[in-house]
Amino acid sequence: MSLHVGRSTAVALWGTQGTPIAIEASINSGLPGIDVVGLPDTSVNEAKKRVRASVANLGFAMSAQRITVNLSPASVKKYGTNFDLGIAVAILQAERRIPQETDRVVFCAELGLDSRLHPVNGVVPTLIAAKQAGLTTVVVSQANEKEARMLTGLNVIAANSLGEVVNHFGGDVQVPQLPPVERHATKGRKPLSVNDLSEVQGQDEARYALEVAAAGGHHILMIGSPGAGKTMLAGCLPGLLPALSEEQAIETFSLRSIDGTLNPEHGLDTTPPFEAPHHSTTSAAMVGGSKPTSIGVFSRAHRGVLFMDEAPEFHRDVLEALRQPLENSRCEIGRAWGTVTLPAEFQLVLAANPCPCGSAVGDGKACRCTPIAKRRYRDRLSGPLLDRIDIQMDMLPLSAAHVHAREVRESTADVAVRVAEARRIQASRYAGQVWSTNARAPGSWLRALFAFTPQETAPLDAAMDRGDLTMRGYDRIVRIATTVADLGGRERPTGDDLAHAYTLRTREG
Repeated sequence: MSLHVGRSTAVALWGTQGTPIAIEASINSGLPGIDVVGLPDTSVNEAKKRVRASVANLGFAMSAQRITVNLSPASVKKYGTNFDLGIAVAILQAERRIPQETDRVVFCAELGLDSRLHPVNGVVPTLIAAKQAGLTTVVVSQANEKEARMLTGLNVIAANSLGEVVNHFGGDVQVPQLPPVERHATKGRKPLSVNDLSEVQGQDEARYALEVAAAGGHHILMIGSPGAGKTMLAGCLPGLLPALSEEQAIETFSLRSIDGTLNPEHGLDTTPPFEAPHHSTTSAAMVGGSKPTSIGVFSRAHRGVLFMDEAPEFHRDVLEALRQPLENSRCEIGRAWGTVTLPAEFQLVLAANPCPCGSAVGDGKACRCTPIAKRRYRDRLSGPLLDRIDIQMDMLPLSAAHVHAREVRESTADVAVRVAEARRIQASRYAGQVWSTNARAPGSWLRALFAFTPQETAPLDAAMDRGDLTMRGYDRIVRIATTVADLGGRERPTGDDLAHAYTLRTREG
């Protein structure tokens, strides 16, 4: 006797990448029950109970024979409840309750026991994977509809219940009147600071350093006493950065879809992300990867800004975990279940006090810390980590003169114009390259392009010969100097630009 096999499609997520999964269901002789094979995790394996209850609530009697559900390819581990709807549709087609073919349709929704469709995380990368595989029809819950319709080139079918899906594909079932499932309130995206550079008192050098950082995409460390303006300056950085391109916005959109912090009401947000974790945040929360679809703070800051206030107070393993994303713009995570790579290209802003009490500035007479306490505090930021931070600034405390100063300072919008022009120059310079900002350009490439004279590089050469500068630090100074020249409208960095970049790179303390 030939078996009728029901077919549908779902998508298995692994990090931000999706793999189309063919779902097959067949009814065989044997004791009543449902077997799910093909490396399902616990949540996927539990789908058989949700499917059985959901189908029963449509008034259908499930087959009294053995139902086998195969998820192919079997070599790919399947996680999450987004397989529920696809499994139910394949079974109903195997039972000839759904006459139309559904093997080229992607189903992405969780089933409730009353047959309603519940929203799931990761709809955006699921739809991107489907589109790349040539699958253009997708079925989601109504609660995921706005999220799904943000992507073009797809036929999105939003349904409130399994009964609506059955009828859409040619079935005939009485659809009960059920209230729509509302998406649970998400953590949402942290609101960006409304700080403006015009509000920052004093700190002219730090303001300029922030402008250079924004223009070239450089990482920056600010060290100063409490109240010097470090946090306020960090909050100004997102306003200086150019808006994300559509492709970059979809990347961040996809990450927040997986993380469950996406708010589709805001549309495709082109504002760079801004993440400011507390110093007690663990390494696992920063890196992510507790499961293949777990996104950490590093990845949530992708294409944006990661601000780590009180940086020396972070756990040592968190600080050392920064090395890989700073160097490679990604997090490669190995766990018992496998390895996953998550994007993590962010601009790092570190803020720190000069010592545990915060008073070791100026003559340092007000400092209550012992020399060994200060040394231990400074050593929490390791040499290899600091070597990856382009700009390192000491900020002096403010005086009463700064409070009463009447001078009009440039606003964030004014400075952003210069930053945008510097980014335009870089886009032209690096056309056809895989990098787009000075901070990402290889130092050897820049040195070959500008062919500096020995007179121009003499201070850097001397510092390197003394052991004060590593090769990585040398190249980072060249990158900073290139940004200084771009802001000044010069075609190439001069010796003065290199000297200025050296002061931005080298702290006095």
